[in-house]
This record gives sequence, C-alpha cells and structure tokens, in this order.
Amino acid sequence: MNMPFTRPSCLSAAPLSRMLGALLLAFTALFAVGAQAAYPDKPIQVIISFPSAGATDILARAIGQKLSESLGQPVVVENRPGAGGHIGLAIAAKAAPDGYTLYLAAVSNAAIAAAAYSHPAAHLVRDFVPVAGVATVPHMLVVPAALPAQNVTQLISLIKRQPGQHNFASQGPGTLSHLESELFKSAAGLDMVHVPYKGSSQALPDLMAGRSSMMFDSIPASMPHVKSGRLRVLAVASGKRLGMLPDVPTVDESGLKGFQADNLFGFAAPRGTPPAIIAILARAIQGALASSELQQRMEAQGVELRYSAPDEFGRLVEQEFRTWGKAVETAKVKLD
Repeated sequence: MNMPFTRPSCLSAAPLSRMLGALLLAFTALFAVGAQAAYPDKPIQVIISFPSAGATDILARAIGQKLSESLGQPVVVENRPGAGGHIGLAIAAKAAPDGYTLYLAAVSNAAIAAAAYSHPAAHLVRDFVPVAGVATVPHMLVVPAALPAQNVTQLISLIKRQPGQHNFASQGPGTLSHLESELFKSAAGLDMVHVPYKGSSQALPDLMAGRSSMMFDSIPASMPHVKSGRLRVLAVASGKRLGMLPDVPTVDESGLKGFQADNLFGFAAPRGTPPAIIAILARAIQGALASSELQQRMEAQGVELRYSAPDEFGRLVEQEFRTWGKAVETAKVKLD
C-alpha cells in the first residue's frame, strides 16, 4: 500500500525559499568578487581627442606601454580628434563604465571647450570620474624660421605693421592652443586671423611653410622642428622658464604680464565605473609614473610627469574649469 508523501517540516516552502535566496546571494557575491579580482582580463582602450604625434598621443602611448606591463593586458590608444576635443570626449563618455575604456584628458582643453560651447556633447566633470593626474605639458610660442622676428617684441611689432595680414594656427577651435593665441592677440592689441586644424600634426606643416605666422603648441610636437631649424621658439607659456630651455623667456617675461598656461593631463573613466577598479588603475598609473626611464624620456620632450590621486586630480580638474571658464569670458570666445 502506497503511503502519501509528506514534506519534512524542516523543508517547508517558506524556509526553503529563504535558503535558496541566501544561496543565490552568496553565489552572486562570490562571482562579483571573482570578477573584480580578475580585472583586467581583456585589453584596455584609452581614447584621446587629438591625432598622432601630439603631446596627448605621445603621453598616452608612453604611459600605456607601462600600464600594459603592470596590468598584464594590452593598452590600446584610439585617436578621435575634432571639435576642440569634443568628439573623443563624447565617445569616451558613452562607453561602458567597466574599466575597459579610459579617457586621457588634456584638462585645460576640456575646460575651455566646455565654456566655449553652449551645449557640449559631454562634460569632463559631470560625465566622468577622476582616475589619476599624470602630467603638465607647457606650451611654447613658435614661428616659422623664415619669419623676421627673433623675440616676442619683434613679433608684435611685425604684426602691428601689417594688420589683418597674419594668421595664427591652432590645434583646433576651443583648444588651449586656440585660447592662448586669443589671449595673446587681445593683450598685445593685434589684428590676426585664426586658422584651426585637427591637432599639431596637421597645423605644423603649414606653419613651417609660412602660411601661418605663429602658434602656441606643445613642446613634444614642436621641438623636433625647432631642433631641425624649421621653427623658432620665442617664449614658453609656463609660469617659469623650463629646465630644457633655460634661455627661452616666458611670455610674461617678454612683456605680457600675467600670461600663463600649463596644460594639465590625467586619466578619467566614464561615470559609474566601480571604485575598486578606479583604485586598481590609480595604483598602476602611479607605478608607471615612478619609472625613471619614463620620467627621463618624457622630460626630454618637455613633459613633467606628476602623479595625483583620484580625489586630488578631481579637485585640480574643477579648478581648471573655473580658471579657463573665466578666461573664455575674457577672450569672448564662443564656438556655436
């Protein structure tokens, strides 16, 4: 005779449901820990807003190589130039916040573009979280070697004698290179025409050919052409003279008092990237910047490596946005 099945009291429906739920939570937690511990387990992409051979590209590839060595995964740099840096910024902002897409920001450029465009496609402060500050890269004022100006005073005099006949090149509208020239033009009372390009690599050939009379450019991009004799450096835009160019005065020393621009660089990740992953990346970046070989290589190109932790870098970014927002208002630059 078959006996009816009776569920043991210890496995009644409600306790069994709670037990299964607890097991599911435990497995989920273990999986999350395992996934986090495995980071990174695939290549990491670094998006930049400028073409190859410029300061951002040189810095991204040099640091990316060191990060690849320490993280055990390839670090791939993707150049997405245009719109004063907004194309690359917008693409990075839309990426999955999983630590596999980073943005190497030329912070001063991002701050200028944010103020100069009424409706920017993305915003470095609102759409990203700071990972680490990595460097400052001063710009310098360069002119074609054939231009009859040996210093800033002579350059200003030359342009004033020929109003409206001289162009200035820039890395693009809304870039630091652009705004520096606008401030220079305003402070010196010059009548010049802006000719924007998509980065230094496109602007420098025309500058060397004399189709533009001046440009504020990054040292890594322009210095090879200064050494070759095709460009002449008249001044640096930093607050003090540079160790690699001790005989080159600052723009301030050259007569335009208070003129200073030091481009800040650092890594950011799309907002929502887990703090644990940010911490892993920050430690890896700090270790990369500690490399004496990397420091010497970058210093030779005018790049001053300087690590700042996520919180500190975030404060520096906000400060740059305030500073360059005011400068955009002063120069009356609008890009809409």
